[in-house]
Amino acid sequence: MSTRTLVSPAALARPYAKIVYWMVFTVVLILFALAFLFPVYWMVTGAMKSPDEVARTPPTLVPHHWHLGGYTDAWDLMQLPRHLRNTVVQAAGAWLLQLVFCTAAAYALSKLRPAFGKVILGGILATLMVPAQALVVPKYLTVADLPLIHTSLLNDPLAIWLPAVANAFNLYLLKRFFDQLPRDVLEAAGIDGAGPLRILWSIVLPMSRPVLGVVSIFALVAVWQDFLWPLMVFSDSDQQPISVALVQLSQNIQLTVLVAAMVIASIPMVALFLVFQRHIIAGISAGSTKG
Repeated sequence: MSTRTLVSPAALARPYAKIVYWMVFTVVLILFALAFLFPVYWMVTGAMKSPDEVARTPPTLVPHHWHLGGYTDAWDLMQLPRHLRNTVVQAAGAWLLQLVFCTAAAYALSKLRPAFGKVILGGILATLMVPAQALVVPKYLTVADLPLIHTSLLNDPLAIWLPAVANAFNLYLLKRFFDQLPRDVLEAAGIDGAGPLRILWSIVLPMSRPVLGVVSIFALVAVWQDFLWPLMVFSDSDQQPISVALVQLSQNIQLTVLVAAMVIASIPMVALFLVFQRHIIAGISAGSTKG
């Protein structure tokens, strides 16, 4: 079966049609690349300009004098190592707990088929309709005085980890992927004597690497870029993540130093995407076909 595209093969067979097609394609590709890469270039070079030059109107595309001191000042003055370490701890814990509990819940709803499973799934998905802002106050009251044990999780990474576990979107994403796994393979493992946990660990998880990569990216990025919730639960400046520290420490900091700090703070997420982009694309495309 042939694939239908915007330009038919018959149209491409005409004289000069392929030349026009590739010219248009190249121009559009370059424009999109510039639209995405120019802000990054502007941020990186902005940190290398002098304070007067970065505020100049009209702006300069290339710094007249390259100053690397903005990055070293940002690293020292804004205490970036400490806040980056806090962010890594918070993001890693939220990622690990979310991966464990969301995967277990999605596997149970998809393959174990518990009683009232559809009702439970419907209740979980219904939480996606609740605005995130409406949940801020209840979440804060909960972590400030944890029910039953009556302890406070403020200024504790658990205040980030525990709310991040309840991610309905990632749970549904995992369940939809598990639904598409071939049942014959799982039934064959059950006939060989493998229990539900053995099937999950030895068969389901290795087959689910693409979607697990996507969920991991979503979990890490959500914690890394979150601002409001860490601002509320971390009053101790030594425990604050990088997103909150950049705002809190930017009052008496030069603009070039602040821009340099933003560049440094964005490097881990950019590097993470570049390393795992193949898994991300594979995980996104895996959900569009039924295996």
